[in-house]
Amino acid sequence: MIHATAIVDDSARISDDVEIGAYSVIGAEVEIGTGTVIGPHVVIMGPSKIGRDNRIFQFSSIGDAPQDKKYQGETTWLVIGDRNVIREYVTLNRGTKEGSGKTVIGSDNLFMAYSHVAHDCVVGNHSIFANAASLSGHVEVGDYVILGGFTSVHQFIQIGIRAFCGLGSVVTQDIPPYSTAAGNRARVIGINKEGLKRNGFSPELIRALHKSFRELLKAKGSKQNRFESLEPLCKKFPEVEAFVNFVRNSKRGIAS
Repeated sequence: MIHATAIVDDSARISDDVEIGAYSVIGAEVEIGTGTVIGPHVVIMGPSKIGRDNRIFQFSSIGDAPQDKKYQGETTWLVIGDRNVIREYVTLNRGTKEGSGKTVIGSDNLFMAYSHVAHDCVVGNHSIFANAASLSGHVEVGDYVILGGFTSVHQFIQIGIRAFCGLGSVVTQDIPPYSTAAGNRARVIGINKEGLKRNGFSPELIRALHKSFRELLKAKGSKQNRFESLEPLCKKFPEVEAFVNFVRNSKRGIAS
């Protein structure tokens, strides 16, 4: 299952059924779980832990040193979950000592060609990074997020669950859950209604999220009064509560 031209470090821990293509390099302190398929000309450096049933395409660079001038060779990690698809020329970097010490990728994500996840990022599950979508360091991305092609995300940004960023978005402030953002610089333009409909969200819940969006990001007046006005909806819908708390706790401010 390992091509004769591949180079695998003796310290790497690789499940018996892992496939490794021609001319790929697996470095020291790399762990690869069962069912994972690695194409030709892939470089995976450690310390990195890769879970089960991942598919890593040719010319990807996984787990190499962070692109941070403060990094001085400290031991940091990349941790990847299960069933991710990592396409050509994707780069996923390890963490830094100044950050969390590790970059964490969840499960069931699709990273299209040339997408990039920098040091100390946390990416949830079931997300899609279209071609050349890129995260700077310390970014947190929730579950079921879609980043359009060539989206660029600034350091320390948070993007909430089921958010959608349009093609070429330049994200410099937080994007709340269930919302759509677009532009350079990206602005939240509304609730991701179509995406929510397709995923079975009820019309009542979508209306409640839309009301929350209008109250918190478009209405004028005391922000505290606006938070209080949404308390009944928060009690009724956990999704509204998540939206409101995200806006309330945002450190970078909302891209509205």
